[in-house]
Amino acid sequence: MWDVTVIEDAAAAAASLDPIRARLLAELAAGPASAAMLAARVDLPRQKVNYHLKALERHGLVELAGERRKGNVTERMMRATAASYVISPSALAAVQPDPARARDQLSARWLLAVAARLVRDVGALITGASRAGRRVATFALDAEVTFASAAERAAFVEELTRGVSALAAKYHAPDAEGGRPHRVVVALHPSVRPETLAEAARPAARAADRPEGEPAGRPAAGPPVPPAPARQALSTGGEPGRDPDNPEER
Repeated sequence: MWDVTVIEDAAAAAASLDPIRARLLAELAAGPASAAMLAARVDLPRQKVNYHLKALERHGLVELAGERRKGNVTERMMRATAASYVISPSALAAVQPDPARARDQLSARWLLAVAARLVRDVGALITGASRAGRRVATFALDAEVTFASAAERAAFVEELTRGVSALAAKYHAPDAEGGRPHRVVVALHPSVRPETLAEAARPAARAADRPEGEPAGRPAAGPPVPPAPARQALSTGGEPGRDPDNPEER
């Protein structure tokens, strides 16, 4: 079982997001189980569990781990193909983010588009390497830095940019025979508090629950989003390292 794998097919993504199937995936990620065992855990008829298991197996999200005899019945023991799953933007190919559309290094939404491309590309590399029985040459660095002020963060961003640019210029060899391009992604964002994650997981307000005149897609409470010209001014002429998508820094 892989620790994490990517879902690139839209139908497989839909199957994984079904609440019952997501629960079954979580149970099978913890260890192999039969339909009868799962039925007792999730309080559903065995036939219904079997139906959902077949759908998950059809999309490659679960697989046969073995069989066991129980009385006169042979039970199929199923397991998840991974402990966790990531849905690739490829599953929403028609509307997947494209960082080339609006390059803005100080925009959190552009960072999100870059991160989505990272998930898509690395997912495709993993899929291809798995089929070929190979490994993907990758590297990742994850760290947390506490800045004393916005000015300190801006200085960090400038120094980091100079350092990465110098390294890229030193090792970039576009004319090297047999050379292979690699993508380098460097990102910086505020650490997320648990309450922020909980708030983000809450369903969006329905149209009937929004105050009169409140446009769709904007929370009912909180500071307004500045118009496009103001956001552009913050992004291009503001203090380096400033986040135009953070209401606290407008």
